[in-house]
Amino acid sequence: AADLGRPASISAATRTVEVAMGDSMRFKPERIETRQGETIRFVVRNQGQVKHEFVLGTPAELKKHAALMAKFPQMEHDDPNAVSVEPGKTAEFAWTFAKTGNFDFACLVPGHFEAGMKGRIIVRR
Repeated sequence: AADLGRPASISAATRTVEVAMGDSMRFKPERIETRQGETIRFVVRNQGQVKHEFVLGTPAELKKHAALMAKFPQMEHDDPNAVSVEPGKTAEFAWTFAKTGNFDFACLVPGHFEAGMKGRIIVRR
């Protein structure tokens, strides 16, 4: 996740992005644009009936992690670039995007990533 940037305190965030996720296996929004150096506070709301996750990463990292989760479905995340959210709950974290490029976010609960539960973050100069 170091390619993406670094964790930040919520008070350092310059913008809040609300992300809704649910059992349709989709995020809203599925695309987020930001600028290099910006700190975003993500407020992630689970509107579904099952647990979902919001994990930032490169496409390769997320794919690898999803395969690992399929083998160990009870894995819990305590990564600064991820939140697991129980049904009807909300979680939040802040992240500073240090590099430009395209990054992804996904739900790595087994089967969810494969069902298309992912989105993209575009970081511009």
